[in-house]
Amino acid sequence: MSDDQQNVPLRSFRKKELEIDVLFKALVKLKGSDLHLKVDRPPYIRVKGELRTLNRGPIDDEEMNRLIYPMMDERNRKIYNNDGGADFAHTCLVDGVQWRFRVNVLTQMGHIGLVARRINNFIPELEGLHLPTVLYELCKYSQGMILLAGVTGSGKSTTIASMLNWVNRNYNKHILTLEDPIEFMFTEDKCLINQREIGMDVVDFSVGMKHAVREDPDVMLVGEMRDRETFETAIHAAETGHLVFGTIHASTAPSTIGRILDLFPSSMHKAIRSALAFNMRGIVAQKLLPSILPGVQRVPTVEIMMFNPTVRKLILEEQDEKLSDAIRIGAQEGMQDFTMSLKNLVQAKKIDRATAFEVAPNIESLKMALKGIEVKEPGIL
Repeated sequence: MSDDQQNVPLRSFRKKELEIDVLFKALVKLKGSDLHLKVDRPPYIRVKGELRTLNRGPIDDEEMNRLIYPMMDERNRKIYNNDGGADFAHTCLVDGVQWRFRVNVLTQMGHIGLVARRINNFIPELEGLHLPTVLYELCKYSQGMILLAGVTGSGKSTTIASMLNWVNRNYNKHILTLEDPIEFMFTEDKCLINQREIGMDVVDFSVGMKHAVREDPDVMLVGEMRDRETFETAIHAAETGHLVFGTIHASTAPSTIGRILDLFPSSMHKAIRSALAFNMRGIVAQKLLPSILPGVQRVPTVEIMMFNPTVRKLILEEQDEKLSDAIRIGAQEGMQDFTMSLKNLVQAKKIDRATAFEVAPNIESLKMALKGIEVKEPGIL
């Protein structure tokens, strides 16, 4: 996706310009992804995955307070004062185009600071994200849960937005999102879409989910699975006939199982494993890598674990250590591990070999895969 494609005006909207908007404008014009503000340091922006400083002096406490506090409304100031941090969305007009940013205000060593992620105005088409085609199959389910796993900045939100927009273009359904804050703003095509922001449209996530089951959704986005309550309500929605999308901080598809179990006491693990086995449809883990394709900054390397009978059996029997083997032998069902993904990206000339080996989970396995040598896995059942 080119940066020209991103500059698509959203619905017209005017608000008072803030002092900090100068930095957000610089972020957009330099095609950066993130803005970092820390006391006694100049502003940093991340461009093509690397942090760079803006050409200006350091920010002192007085200036930092002047920049950040006007961004927060009464609710977010209260959250910041109570928790030492707050998350919210910010908008800024740049050359007639409204841009949105996902902002985290934090406290470190007694000083206020900020990290903001630029959100693309344009929701890229799923076909243009260099993702495996099995993701279309995940979008076709009518019930269950689909999780996107990865670290911050791995492209999870973009992938989910593109998947939801694919549903929007192909089905007559009701899509309901609960977000904190709203990131991508959808334009309705075939679907009816309601987007609710925590704190603005509904008081909190639990109330939003309680309302959601009465709002006749077919597809739901519940944002990040960061606590027990979020996951319990999301899996309940999946059990009661909805297709639920969410994100989670986990580095691989198999490790996502343990990450979910960590949210619950051990006495509940058996029940959670059962809920996962029968309601999860797929887990997609991804990382963004520098691309060698003309006009494309980064492409995702993707691990996909579909919940076929083998995967469900291993989860129910607490044999999580064998899930990686199940992924490797499930290629005909659209599964792939990171080694397979890296091999495909190199062979398609989307990334160079050096990048692939730098991030490969097992360098020797990748070398053999690139030579066409198939590693025979032991039986897992």
